[in-house]
Amino acid sequence: MFFARLSIRAPRLARSLATVNHVSHLESMAAKPTTRHDWSRQEIQDIYDSPLLDLVFRAASVHRQHHDPSKIQLCTLMNIKTGGCSEDCSYCSQSSRYSTPTTASPLVSVEPVIEAARKAKENGSTRFCMGAAWRDLAGRKRGFERILQMVREVRGMGMEVCTTLGMLTPEQARQLKEAGLTAYNHNLDTSREFYPQVITTRSYDERLDTIAAVRDAGISVCSGGILGLGESDQDRVGLIWEVSNMPEHPESFPVNALVPIKGTPLESNEPVQYHTLLRTISTARIVLPGTIIRLAAGRQTLAESEQAMCFMAGANAVFTGEQMLTTPCSPWDEDKAMMGRWGLDGMRSFEQNGVRVKEGARLGGAPDQLVSSNIGEPSQTPA
Repeated sequence: MFFARLSIRAPRLARSLATVNHVSHLESMAAKPTTRHDWSRQEIQDIYDSPLLDLVFRAASVHRQHHDPSKIQLCTLMNIKTGGCSEDCSYCSQSSRYSTPTTASPLVSVEPVIEAARKAKENGSTRFCMGAAWRDLAGRKRGFERILQMVREVRGMGMEVCTTLGMLTPEQARQLKEAGLTAYNHNLDTSREFYPQVITTRSYDERLDTIAAVRDAGISVCSGGILGLGESDQDRVGLIWEVSNMPEHPESFPVNALVPIKGTPLESNEPVQYHTLLRTISTARIVLPGTIIRLAAGRQTLAESEQAMCFMAGANAVFTGEQMLTTPCSPWDEDKAMMGRWGLDGMRSFEQNGVRVKEGARLGGAPDQLVSSNIGEPSQTPA
């Protein structure tokens, strides 16, 4: 009887060991997928159209090969110059062409910006972003000098600094880099084909020219799009294809869900469906494996479980705080509680490989000297 029991158990143990060894072998053989810059639109379309659960699983696997899945970058965005913009972006309440609740105001002074950045850091944000409603910086020499001072001050606090100021010249990009700018946001918004249906005052190639100036200056590029403009699945694929074929993939790819604002041409647009948002995030993660995928505008409309699914699929950054330019934002306390429930921690300043490479010796220390920022614990890094 004793031997009979042994004869039953032994095969189960052998099978278990064989399974473990097989998994270990697969893990040891696994390597990071090569980052490609030659994707065809059809390849990306095939990925986007794959069964949703399979797509999420594949994206989650790529995410774990390139990123720590427990880390989320916390960013805070401040509007430093509101309204009065001459552009006709059909989704934006800051355009002077539309009658919206947004009131134009001048560029703010340096002090309120520093106070807002300090508060953001105390609440765990490690990137502070500043947006000005301008087409470009032409004729704004004094305002640009003030912004350069803002960049220096925030960078001196050990935070990553991002701005979005409209179109830039190569010289303006160089000055921002010297001031300590980490990243520059300049979204493509949608595909090249659909773009003229959304904006007519600035061409697609002008947007690409600004991105090239930013990249050539050694600043990290933040460029993504908006879902819910009336675009098709093919347009969402076209957006991802456009950024995937850049000489360098953007350091971050914001995925915005349109927040319709009364008075804009898109005020009556239906909200983008959740599965479309999830497909876009998953596809972007696979095609842009090293890029930070940022859940941006519209996140406050998602249930916590829906956000968690986005994190599973590869989203690893959010905007958090009191407000996003002219649309609502999830408060710090709510985000900290949510991330705590899902076992997520805040990313450190300058933690992403691409950012560290571009910052180089300016960080003043080796990457392992950067102090981790858990939720609610501000990061401290050399300026």
